[in-house]
Amino acid sequence: MLYIMTTLMLMEENEVSIVDAILGEIALVLENVEGDSIDKFAEGLSTAERIFVVGEGRSGLMGKSFAMRLMHLGAQIFVVGETITPAIASNDLLVAISGSGKTESVLNIAKRAKRLGCNLFSVTSNMDAELARVSTYAFSISAATKFRKSDEAITVQPLGSLFDQCAHIILDAVCLRYAQLKQQSNEVALKRHTNLE
Repeated sequence: MLYIMTTLMLMEENEVSIVDAILGEIALVLENVEGDSIDKFAEGLSTAERIFVVGEGRSGLMGKSFAMRLMHLGAQIFVVGETITPAIASNDLLVAISGSGKTESVLNIAKRAKRLGCNLFSVTSNMDAELARVSTYAFSISAATKFRKSDEAITVQPLGSLFDQCAHIILDAVCLRYAQLKQQSNEVALKRHTNLE
């Protein structure tokens, strides 16, 4: 709380810009990411037959961005809920994104995937939530969500903006590591980029 009040006061006094405040918050969260967690995430993706991604709201948009980049890197990937998404199978992997770890639609899909024998990777700020508990692997992002739990990083931003920003950066880092594992260069990825624009 003191950080928020100090940041707001400095912003009002023009000593800290809004952008600097946001970048500072992101840096604080990313400093707490475990060293090998991005490698573990990318390695899990690299061995999956197919990858499915689910999330709601802005977390869902981060998921779609993640799916797009993995497609550019050669992954066979689908976004749950799209009309062309096929049935998931036991040798597939579902990535579920929910800051709270309690988003009902995401949790229901995650539990169904587990019942079907799929691996489940989650991205959440709440490692005590059911989503993290049922996951094969849970990636912890200790950023603020709309619920402002005591163990979340503090923020001057509204709702779950900090979680979404950090999820985007971390998932891009996972994509970079995936590209290295799969030996996918920018030139190769560019060939998969849409050419119908």
